[in-house]
This record gives sequence, structure tokens and C-alpha cells, in this order.
Amino acid sequence: MLTVLGITAPIFILIGLGFVSARIALVNREQIRGLGAFVINFALPALVLRALVERRLDEVLNWPYLAAYALASLSLFTAGFAVARWLRGQGQSASAILAMGMSVSNSGFIGYPIAVMVLGQTAAVAMALGMLVENLLLIPLALALAEAGTQRGSGGWALLRETGLRLARNPLIIAIALGLLLSLLQIRLPAVPFRVVDMLADASAPVALFVIGGSLYGLKLGGMGGDLVQTALGKLILHPLALLVAFLLLPGVEPQLMVAGLLFASAPMMSIYPILGQRFGLEQRCAAALVAATVLAFFSISGLLALLRWQGLLPG
Repeated sequence: MLTVLGITAPIFILIGLGFVSARIALVNREQIRGLGAFVINFALPALVLRALVERRLDEVLNWPYLAAYALASLSLFTAGFAVARWLRGQGQSASAILAMGMSVSNSGFIGYPIAVMVLGQTAAVAMALGMLVENLLLIPLALALAEAGTQRGSGGWALLRETGLRLARNPLIIAIALGLLLSLLQIRLPAVPFRVVDMLADASAPVALFVIGGSLYGLKLGGMGGDLVQTALGKLILHPLALLVAFLLLPGVEPQLMVAGLLFASAPMMSIYPILGQRFGLEQRCAAALVAATVLAFFSISGLLALLRWQGLLPG
């Protein structure tokens, strides 16, 4: 449990700094939203671009693992969207963002540090494969559904066209497309542009966590209970369970890679989750869900590590 605490403690400290800064009026709500816009428009696209161009796709592609991870994550996304949209009566944009929170992990800042401590270099391969699924499938799908939900009264073709234009202007989608193209063509960025990308990418995590803390100040939890329960339960419990079922249905994944996948799937949602929700006015709801899931992940991941060690799948 100390392993998990050592990884999550800096996250809570940065969130706390943001909350205290907003509480004592060092920053106001508009400044918090401005920092969020910086993350979504510059830092996060740079993070995705760096992740895609740093390695060749054919160096890490493991098709059985990719298929299992994509099947589990997409199945959970679909189920989460359906429950939120038609069972709980949420709007389309809110349902899409909620479903994304259930199915996209904080791979870089929680999943990877835990996995690399217990599995070594296998963790890097699992993170690269998971980020392919998240950045090329889940995040674009969630943003497309959320954007479509903002188009009121449009016909089918007009809706499709407007959503496509919005996505084409989205810096995150542009970064995914550019990174994938550069990776496929095996083109490396020159030193100076790569350094700029690297600096922006390094800013994404601390600024995003600071923004989360600032967004939590003044938050009213009334009416959010259902969202918090669905998102946290889906991300911390159902996502790793769905992946375990997918591994059983799609054999061919080596045991150590399976363990790494389960650790990544059991991590809370990505730290920029509230930033993605900001575009649709959902940043406070997303921030509350992220904090709740991160707190609970301390217990759920510790339990998973103990179970895996009991089964003899981890070093003693």
C-alpha cells in the first residue's frame, strides 16, 4: 500500500495547491479555465504527439493484447454511455464524457509507475499499447459523441458535417493524426521542435492537477452521487474485470503482459479528464469524479496487487 501512496501523494498535493490557491483568491475561476485551455490546446496535444513519435508502431504492436484491451475498453465505454444516456437520462455530451471516464486510464502518471515497479520493461510496452487504444479509439469516439450532442436541431448530414469540422479543429485530434503519421513514416522531429513539444508535454500533468484543485473550490456535490458512483465503479472495478474477460476470450497474451494490462485498467481516469470535460461545461463534475476515483484507487489497486501476488503472478 505504501507503493500506491508514494505514487498518489504528489497528485493530491498538486490538487490541494490548486484548491488552496482558489480558496485564498490567488487565482479566480476564469484564470483556472484559462489554465485548463492551455492544457487542452497545447500541453496535452504535445504529450500525445511525443508518445506517438518516440517509438515506431511496429516495435510495440502486440495484436492479441491490442484486441483484448480495445474490446474491453470499448465494451465498457458502450455500456457506460448506454446506462448514463438511457437509464439515467443524462444528455449525450455528459454521457459520452462519463463513459470516457470509465474506460480511459491514467496510464502515464499512475498505471505506469506501479506497473514498472513490479514488472520492469513490460510496463512500457503495455503503456504504449494502451495509449494507442485510448488516443486512436476511445478519446476520439468520446469527443465525437460529445460534440454531436452540442448540435441542436441539425439534420443527419448537417450534424455529421458540423461534428467533423469541430473535430478537425480540435488540437488533440490534430496531434493524434500528426503523431500517427510521423510514427508510420518513421519521421523524427528535429531537435528544436521536439524540445518545444517535450517542454509542453512535461507541463500537462502538474498544470492539469492544479486546475482540478481549483475547479473543486466551491463545488456543490448535490445531484452528482450517481455520476460519481458510476464513474468510479466502472473505472476501478469493471474496467479491469472487462479486460480479464477479454484476455480469457482472446488467448495469446503472455502472462506478464496480462498483469500489466490489469494494473493499467485498474488505475483511475486520466488526470486531464476534467480538462476534456471543460469544453462541455462538465469540468466540476469530472473533477469530483477524478478525485473520488483517485482516493478509492489507493485501496482497489492495493487489493489487486495483493491478489496478484497471492496468485503467484508477482514477485514476492
